[in-house]
Amino acid sequence: MKSFYKIILLFFFGFIFIPPGAIGDDKRPQYKAVAFDYFVIFNPDSVIAEAEKEFPGKGTELTKLWRSKQFEYGFLRSITSRHADFFEVTGDALDYASAAMKLKLGSKSRERLLNSYLKLKPWPDAIPALKKLREAGLQIITIANFSEKMLRANAQNSGMVELFDILLSTEVNGTYKPDPKAYELGMKKLNLKKDEIVFAAFGGWDAYGAKSFGYPTYWVNRFNLPVERLGIKADQTSNDISGLVDFVMKGR
Repeated sequence: MKSFYKIILLFFFGFIFIPPGAIGDDKRPQYKAVAFDYFVIFNPDSVIAEAEKEFPGKGTELTKLWRSKQFEYGFLRSITSRHADFFEVTGDALDYASAAMKLKLGSKSRERLLNSYLKLKPWPDAIPALKKLREAGLQIITIANFSEKMLRANAQNSGMVELFDILLSTEVNGTYKPDPKAYELGMKKLNLKKDEIVFAAFGGWDAYGAKSFGYPTYWVNRFNLPVERLGIKADQTSNDISGLVDFVMKGR
């Protein structure tokens, strides 16, 4: 009987002296910012329509090869320390892709196709998600290989400039992701610790890079691709941005 009363007293006084927030009502944020790869927000397949106009029946194939070579060139330039403006890299990748497919790419067609990377369409769920994150008090930045010109043009064309605190390009220090120095830019610009910034990746390789660097990482796997076999995975993943919002809010 005495043991029973001891339990009751411990429960009663323990309940009284539990500090505020210790039972799950603490609203102080664990995360203070979300850093986005731009393709989480903008659909890279937006360029297919323009590619199809230039090369009917071959637009999708050209776009996929173009994008693959675009990032391959980024990786190769990073490894060899031969950085270039990513818009220039995008042009080089287009030249290769069209040559590989034996397509005649005139100067006007080239210009039109390149400019399609300055007016990408946002994914339908992107703007509502960014607004929700901002309303929750989080800072919103990019950590993208896109040049500043590409970042700003797409944000302006879609009316989204005000949704970002910083449009951060890795060109600031002459790197490309997944170089650790590229991811480090987010910490330096925000003056935050790694565990205070969630990185939102579009590519599996980028999720690997960010997680390897040490960011809490969420993979927005828009194209439902398999996980990269690199021994490190994102903390969580989904095929839309709502999962990212839930992930961030649960840490708040």
